[in-house]
Amino acid sequence: MGLIPKSIALKYSGQVIRVRKGDSVFREGEPALFFYQVEEGSVKMVTSSEDGREFIQGVFHAGESFGEPPLFCHIDYPATAIAITDSHVLKIPKDRFFQLLQENFAIHLRFDEGLCQSLRYKNMILSEVSFHTPEHRLQTLFRHLRETLPKKQGHIEVPFTRQVIADMIGLRVETVIRSIKKMESEGKLTLKGGKIRL
Repeated sequence: MGLIPKSIALKYSGQVIRVRKGDSVFREGEPALFFYQVEEGSVKMVTSSEDGREFIQGVFHAGESFGEPPLFCHIDYPATAIAITDSHVLKIPKDRFFQLLQENFAIHLRFDEGLCQSLRYKNMILSEVSFHTPEHRLQTLFRHLRETLPKKQGHIEVPFTRQVIADMIGLRVETVIRSIKKMESEGKLTLKGGKIRL
């Protein structure tokens, strides 16, 4: 179940939209008019440099919301949200979302906790990108994934490609590939069928 159950969202003018892989939910510079929550699939929030390089601000899976801070700051979206896979996304108009929070304290509290975790993640990534080696950045990201992703059969399978990982921690994909191979040789992770296991 997500932050906001679909049954409650529908009472506040919520609707589920389908977003195909590679399509945007919203784009950088557009006004923030809706609350969004992934129902199925996954969505990334990205900013791009002038030379076309992407930096991934976050990746969101079923049950997770994204793009909320601009709703509260009354600013345009500072990043673009793009579906990584074919996805279903719940959207609620901004005014109805605020009404929902006012009338459902338990949801409001969970929402606040989610924002706190998001700020914690952004602070961690900012520190990593500013000061640390590629391997240290990878280890920090993997530690975060161990804390947040469910274990399957005693391990965690990283659900991201090498390119997505590179874009999440501000590295070139070649550097990520080299660092992952080094970490495997040191027994810090395992590779199975090209997938990273922690």
